[in-house]
Amino acid sequence: MQGDLGEGWVYDPAAGEDEPDASVPEAGGAERSRALAVLTDRDIFGTTRVVRRQSRRTAAQHRAFAQSLTPGQHVVHLEHGIARYAGPTTMTVGSPPPEGGPAPTREFLVLEYAANDRLYVPIDQTDRIAPYTGTGDDAPALNRLGSPEWAKTKRRVQRAVADLADELLALYAAREALPGHAFGPDTQWDRELEESFPYVETEDQLKAIAEVKADMERPRPMDRLVAGDVGYGKTEVALRAAFKAVNGGTQVAVLVPTTVLALQHTRTFTERLGAFPIRIEMLSRLRPAAERERVKRDLGEGKVDIVIGTHAILSTDVRFRNLGLLIVDEEQRFGVAHKERLKKFRATVDVLTMTATPIPRTLYLSLAGIRDLSTIDTPPEERLPIRTFVTPSDDALVREVLLREIDRGGQVFFVHNRVQTLPMVAARLAELVPEARITMGHGQMDQGRLERVMLDFIKREYDVLVCTTIVESGLDIPAVNTIVINDAPHYGLTQLHQLRGRVGRSSSRAYAYLLYRQDQPLTGEAQERLETIQSATELGAGFKIAMKDLELRGAGNLLGAEQSGHIAEVGFELYVQLLNAAVEERRTGVAVEEERPVLLDLPITALLPHDYIADPATRVREYRRIAAVRAQPELDDLLKELTDRFGPLPDEVRALGYLASIKLQAVALGLEAVTMRDHNLTLRPVPTAGLDQLALRRLFKDALFIGPSSLRLTTRGLKMGWEEALDHLLKLIQEHKARLLDAAARAAEDGPDRDRRRADRQARRQGRDRERRTAAASD
Repeated sequence: MQGDLGEGWVYDPAAGEDEPDASVPEAGGAERSRALAVLTDRDIFGTTRVVRRQSRRTAAQHRAFAQSLTPGQHVVHLEHGIARYAGPTTMTVGSPPPEGGPAPTREFLVLEYAANDRLYVPIDQTDRIAPYTGTGDDAPALNRLGSPEWAKTKRRVQRAVADLADELLALYAAREALPGHAFGPDTQWDRELEESFPYVETEDQLKAIAEVKADMERPRPMDRLVAGDVGYGKTEVALRAAFKAVNGGTQVAVLVPTTVLALQHTRTFTERLGAFPIRIEMLSRLRPAAERERVKRDLGEGKVDIVIGTHAILSTDVRFRNLGLLIVDEEQRFGVAHKERLKKFRATVDVLTMTATPIPRTLYLSLAGIRDLSTIDTPPEERLPIRTFVTPSDDALVREVLLREIDRGGQVFFVHNRVQTLPMVAARLAELVPEARITMGHGQMDQGRLERVMLDFIKREYDVLVCTTIVESGLDIPAVNTIVINDAPHYGLTQLHQLRGRVGRSSSRAYAYLLYRQDQPLTGEAQERLETIQSATELGAGFKIAMKDLELRGAGNLLGAEQSGHIAEVGFELYVQLLNAAVEERRTGVAVEEERPVLLDLPITALLPHDYIADPATRVREYRRIAAVRAQPELDDLLKELTDRFGPLPDEVRALGYLASIKLQAVALGLEAVTMRDHNLTLRPVPTAGLDQLALRRLFKDALFIGPSSLRLTTRGLKMGWEEALDHLLKLIQEHKARLLDAAARAAEDGPDRDRRRADRQARRQGRDRERRTAAASD
């Protein structure tokens, strides 16, 4: 209904639309004679559900960005080892098509190996390449093409990860055996809370929420990691899990690394759950000592449903009457002693961990299946990448940056991570920008004063907050769209990414300025950190940041020195693939075979033309996305997205999609080569025994040669095109493979019965023999 109905207006079908009801007094007075009122969700919950078009950005796109390639970068090819990526190149391949015309052209990625060897990787095999992430500053040694060294290296690492896989599976089995609390299905209140969410959830959010709730309903303790970039909606996932736990009759603890974040989460939970009879308390040093003691006492008596706080929650004097769920925000920010306390919680209650940058220590556990992992890859609608500038510190620049943000109605974070000199920096900014209202906040301030500073800043009573890194974790103030980080070289890469993520949390363009002192030379590592953060501005760059951080800091603290050496030999990504294969092999008892590349040599020009996608890096990224698809619907969606972003598909791009579709079918059928040379279309290997040769002969007559493990079709003189002939061959092979699988399944089902019948026959035969021997003995 449009417009404001105002006081005294109700809907009466007999009176017609928008007629005033005389029985309703203008203010107060007697009760209404009619009891029907029209209310919106905003009237009841104070929020409006904003319907927005979902982003078409997919998880595959984010993975492709996280693994984007730049010339000069070290990469790992699964079959050939470590090389240096030299960039893309276009080449003529194969013979001209049967119908005539020029020979087809394709784009290749050029990899440089030792001894000046070069490998040209077809675009349909770019998924065989991954960026190399090592364990330190030293550049890896390049492999030799054709040398057996790479195969030996992979076998050596496979033996090493086998032992680690046994340890991980022992951990997994112990976790599965632990008893836990199984929560019931969602209630009407859970559904009402979902409806009160003022935005449309992204697909990733809905999937993460469903996975968390499914874990909570199982009779074993949950240990799930929700990884998503800054501002991607992890808090809503945690909030709904907390509400489900409270509805199930248990208490919830939310553990955060900073007092400021505890304050913000308390406000968020209170606003979202305000319509329900739930008591929410905060336990941090921002509360007076007497209030903290009261909260602790009420927790033990079960009077508090949700407590949000810092490491004080982990104190031995904090006791819960019935704790059912522990939510940990940014676990990597807590120390060793706190993590030991968390381990004890994991043995008895459900634990949900949230992180914006997946630290490899927890990431590899999740990838190996020891910790359950949910990823939120989709950014909120209308979210824009943050423009990032690395620049020398300059008073004129700082004044211009602050004034520009204030003039457009926004606010600014100015981060300076030295408490002793923070007042001097604030005073200097006040001299530079007297027009700005400036306040200051840091973690050593009196609790009441810090809380007032933050609340006043949120209420927009100040324009600039000069602060330490207390704003680093999870703080969400949409009006802040510029952040200035002073002495940026002194911060870690993950820390810079987290700080930058404090801005850009609305539809406005956000800016991050990383300042360094001109009189202090940058170390090589600091320069690489700043270059990485400046280049990784794409939405969803958290995984790329984490991988680079691993490379810069080294992986020695990840799995120990020995495993760190193996990571250096093959790169982190291939190491995790080998570890996953070893875990899966031991879990299922079935050897995991490495997927072999499919050789596609067909007479079509299949590429992304330069006049369609001009930027080489973007072109390579899209090639890698196409090569990585694993299902036809995913490929169809990707081609639609290309049409949306770059315009109608040229013939070359349609051919590229056709090539990718043939590859999907070939992989599913176990084919290793689909080639067309000198009018001969060849498919191999094919289990030709039992093929419907009659159907093949009807279609192709004498043009088809059926070998022991291959099919070769001469296309010269065929009444159909080679594409149609290939479709027929693939379809017949697929039907043959389906028949073989059905026969194998029937044999497996009949096996026990056959063995039972054989045993019965043998038993009857033995019985008859005993009877004959008994009769003979009695005679």
